[in-house]
Amino acid sequence: MKGNRGQRLSGEFQKEISSVISQKLKNKYPELSAIISVTSTDIAPDLKSAKIYISIFDPNEEKRQNSFEIIKQSAGFIRHELALVMRLRTVPELRFIFDESMEHGSRIDKILEDLELKRDDE
Repeated sequence: MKGNRGQRLSGEFQKEISSVISQKLKNKYPELSAIISVTSTDIAPDLKSAKIYISIFDPNEEKRQNSFEIIKQSAGFIRHELALVMRLRTVPELRFIFDESMEHGSRIDKILEDLELKRDDE
């Protein structure tokens, strides 16, 4: 969604979804990974749907996948909680997408660090 209103809504959705996940969803599902962040939101111009990009940092791949599945299955709950907080006529249908950009950045940092150590050894 483009424009000032779209950017404001996107920012509000990102903040509120992050809050719901970190507070209410983690209380409901204690097995969720410790570090879960909403990296970005993309809301359709008609406010019917929204793509929510989620990053989960956990060294255990199985636990990370399990956490993402819990979030995907809780989309209705998160949408309901958003409806209680946000003053919109309709709250968009939420579609969660796994964002691996933080893990990718972490891998690149490690590679650069290893190259730096090799160069210092020479």
